Parts: sequence; C-alpha cells; structure tokens
Amino acid sequence: MGNKKKHEQYFQEKPEEDTMIRWFEEVSEKAGLAQTETLRCIIQTNYETEYLRKWLTKDPKSMDPVELETLYTSLVPLISHVDIEPYIQRIADGDTCSVLTNQPITTLSLSSGTTDGRPKYVPFTRFSSQTTLHIFRLGAAYRSRMFSLRNQGRALEFIYGSKQFQTQGGLTVGTATTHYYASEDFKLKQKVTRSYTCSPQEVIFGADYKQTTYCHLLLGLHYCDQVELVTSTFAYSLVHAFRVLEEVWDEIVEDIRSGTVNSTRVTSPNIRKAVLDVLSSPDPRLADKVEERCRALENSYWQQLIPLLWPNAKYVYSIMTGSMLPYLDKLRHYAGQHLPLVAADYGSTESWIGVNVTPTCPPEKVTFAVVPTFSYFEFIPLYRHNNLTTACVYDTDNNNTNNQNDISAPDVDYFEADPIPLSRVKIGQQYELVLTTFTGLYRYRLGDVVEVAGFYKGTPRLKFICRRKLILSVNIDKNTEMDLQLVVEMACRLLKKNANSDSRVELVDFTSHAYSMTHRDPGHYVIYWEVRGKADDDLLMKCCRKMDLAFMDHGYVVSRKSGTISALELKLVEKGTFKKILDYYIANGAALSQFKTPRCTDNISLLRILDRCTVRSFFSTAYV
Repeated sequence: MGNKKKHEQYFQEKPEEDTMIRWFEEVSEKAGLAQTETLRCIIQTNYETEYLRKWLTKDPKSMDPVELETLYTSLVPLISHVDIEPYIQRIADGDTCSVLTNQPITTLSLSSGTTDGRPKYVPFTRFSSQTTLHIFRLGAAYRSRMFSLRNQGRALEFIYGSKQFQTQGGLTVGTATTHYYASEDFKLKQKVTRSYTCSPQEVIFGADYKQTTYCHLLLGLHYCDQVELVTSTFAYSLVHAFRVLEEVWDEIVEDIRSGTVNSTRVTSPNIRKAVLDVLSSPDPRLADKVEERCRALENSYWQQLIPLLWPNAKYVYSIMTGSMLPYLDKLRHYAGQHLPLVAADYGSTESWIGVNVTPTCPPEKVTFAVVPTFSYFEFIPLYRHNNLTTACVYDTDNNNTNNQNDISAPDVDYFEADPIPLSRVKIGQQYELVLTTFTGLYRYRLGDVVEVAGFYKGTPRLKFICRRKLILSVNIDKNTEMDLQLVVEMACRLLKKNANSDSRVELVDFTSHAYSMTHRDPGHYVIYWEVRGKADDDLLMKCCRKMDLAFMDHGYVVSRKSGTISALELKLVEKGTFKKILDYYIANGAALSQFKTPRCTDNISLLRILDRCTVRSFFSTAYV
C-alpha cells in the first residue's frame, strides 16, 4: 500500500481525538525545531512584503533555517501596536500592495478595547480562521478524554456576533469571534467536536445583546435535556446570562408553555422567526418542569443552577484566567460542587498561543502548552524591581501572593533582559510574549505576562499572570491588574465572612481609578464596588481599610505613610451600574462576547456613570 493510502487509512481508522493529540505530541516533542521551521515558513511566505524588506536584504531561500532565525531576531526590531498601526491603516484605506503579508487581507479584526482603552485593528486572513478551528479541535480532543460527549449533543453557547463595518478601502471590520462565527469553519467545528449550538445564526448575530441573551436562554431550556456543554468566550458572559435568567425565567417559562416568543423581550422579526422555527409548538410539560426547578432555585439563591436546569451538562467551558478570575466564585455557585469548570485555550486577537492539555485542572492553576506551529514566539525575561528578582510575600491566611517593588524603581513595572527563543525558557521565570505571525505581525509585543510552569513534551506550559500594563499609579507606586485583583479578593473574603447571616452578600463587579496629585491635594486610589445584598457601613469601612493595607507595593506603602498618597476611597454604586458600563461599551461598538470590565479607568464618560451612581463612600483609616 502506498504512503498516501496508508495516510488516508490512518485518518479513517483513528478517532479525531487520537489523531489531533498524536499530531500535537509529535510537534511538541521537537518544539524548538518546529519554531525554527515556523519562522522560516513565515519569512519565506512574506519576504517580498514592504515591511520585511526594510530589515532583511538577503534572500531567505538561500539560508539555513537556524541562520535565518539568528539574522531575523538580530535585525528586525521589537514593536508594539503603535509601530505597526500606520501599515495597517494603509491596508484599511485600500492599499493592495504587499505591505505586511502576501496573503490576501479582506478582513480586519477589532480588539475589544476594554483593556487598553481603545480598539485596535489586527489583520485577519484565512490562516486566522483555520488556526481557530485547529485549536478548537485540539482542545476538544483533550477534553474528550475526560468528558465524553454524545454525537448530535447540544452546546449552550452564549456567543454574540458584533456589528461589522467597511473601511474606506472596502475591508470588513469586526471582532475576531464575529469573523469566526460567520465562517464555514464554525459550522465544521460543531461537526468535529460533536456539539451543535442551540441558537441559529439569526440569534448569534442579533444587533441587541439583550434580545440575543434572552433567546440563548430560551433555546437552551428548550434543548435542556440535550445540552452537554455550557460555554461562552469569557466567564463574564456566563455570569451575566445567568443573572439575567434569575430575572426573566418566568417569562421564558411562558414562552415554552405557549410556543411563542415574548414580544417585549424580543422585537427583531428575524430573530423571532428563527426562534419560533425551533420551538415549533407549545410544550406545557417542559414548561412545568422548568418552572418547578426555577422556583426551587430561587429559594437556594440559584445555587447549582446549571446542573439542575441542564442535567446532562458535562462541564462549563470558558476563558477563566486573568481578568476573568473575579467571576469564578459566582460561576462555581451556579455550577455547584460537581460540575467542572474548564478553562478555555489561550489566545489573543493577534494569535492563538496554547492549548489546555489538563482540562480537569482548576482554572486558578491551569497552564497552556504552547502550540509551536501557530506563530513564532519569543520571550522577554522580566524581573520585578527588587534586585532583579521576583520578590513575593505569601499570605498564608488568605492563600495570596503579593509583589513588592523597590521605591527607587523607574517608571516601569519590570526590568527586561533580551528576548530568547522558546527553546531557552526556564521554569519559574516570568516573560512577556512576543509574536511573529503568518498574518503580518513581526516581533510584536503582546503585553501578556506569563510564567513557565513546566513543559509538555518539549513545549513550555505557560501560566497566564496578567497584562503587563500598570493600571494604578499616583506617585512612585506601581500596581498591576493582578495586584488590584488580589487586594479586592482579600476584602471580599472579609465581606462574606462578616456579613449578616440573614442575607447573602456578594461583590457583583468592581473597577478603580487613580486620582493624580495636584498642587493642593495628594492623589489617591478610588475603588468602585457594586454589591448584591445588604452590607452595613461598619463592614464596608473594614473592607476599605483592608484593601488599603493589602497593597504591598513598597512605593505605595511609603507614599501612604508619608502622606504623598492620601487614603484609599471605597465607593459603593447602585444596582445595575456595571450593566450601564456594559451598555456604554456596546453602544460604542464593543461586542458582549469580548467584553471585559475595565479594572481601572480614566475614561471620563465611565467615571461620570460611576460617580453619578455612587450611593455611599468610605475613606480608609489606615496609616493614620
């Protein structure tokens, strides 16, 4: 039998999962060589582009791959998005020359803009869609080892296509997820992962996220016994959807009972028709079952909502790391003790990076094995400012790690060493990721801080730490998103521990702002909380003081003691404030599927919303 026939027979006889895992284990075993070959392919594909010809004058086809790798990393500069923006803008304006890549670019992806304050254009090509399908298949292969799904099962997916628009040059712009949901690869993904979404395209691409969420819930309950997977892009979307369910479940029950769609909740004719086509007829028996379970859930604060309403669900799947960590407690409340939370694979608008090969690992501890064929990765070693080492204080009572910075540190959060290739990373070291992609990004600083936690075969396993950007700084203080999250977590434990036993108290969401120093007043931190339930003023004052003392950054502590930063302020905002923030971003073009609550904001419009909705304010008495 010829090699081609053997190859075809192998794929026919082997299950999809075995094929994908065997492929990944083979490339991971020689990840360093795979990276060198990936870079060679990228450069040879795009060598004639305007950007690369600025730096590489020698024909790469005549060079050894290792020599080419050395030449590339020594001549091509590290860049951030601002450096590449003029080139992307030319493409958006209709420049058809090979500016960044020789692959056709007819589409641009739009980042969420909630992390850095404004959305960014990123080239999106056929390769982008194919790698998305590829990592979904690979991740599903590892999950299927632990959670076996039936053929023709259903996935309750809280996914949202955003608005698309045309640039001056005729390119389609939208979020990367929007492009993917509109592609044939999305349909193929459902087939190969054996999980078919509950909602038709008309619902996914509905213009109003509130109508879409209502229909996702309605159709999810219509298919309640068939649903085996509950998922969304971000954990935020899941928590948001189930909070909506708490408020509208009785209306959904009536829709199931009568086989109709609530005309107040869903006004779009296209969405209504698509949903009615699925419902097809009244189902009083199902309505009675859902009603009975929802009434019971109301009495238990909706604990175990997911397994009680979707009894055949095998796991909950979403991005749960980084800025999504604050939603895990609420998600576990909805999932109960026995339904696993599985962290989704690691990627960005710019590129997919790693796959979760241990889906049973808790999201707080999950690592991602780098896929060495998706992009060429470099790693910038990072050192916090205590003698170029990572200094931590471990809080045994609170199971927390807090970083300390040196007071004399310059106005950056880390010292850097020169970038190194994937093959030279070390366990325990933190790095910033640098990408070279098939889609036209060259030595692009992603801004993600990761730690190498180990290796899978020969490829690094990365733990996501945080976005590198400092978010709170007034004087010589330097606090990251992770520092803020740890501080809020400590105060939340105090809030839950000391709340009135007659009422359930929880933090719905939070953000912050650093008021700068003026000639009259020192600056200070303001942390905004939306709290569900009743918490008395004494308890909130204790939480405020706890957060002020919990910032362990040396610059902050010294500044507070000397009075060059004044007391931390906790502002309690009214119910629904963070929904108003969501609505603000949606109205300005963001998609719910990519929305992340900004953990710190200087946006004047957001600050107006927050301050207008403030109902109580507390100033810390620490350092007095």
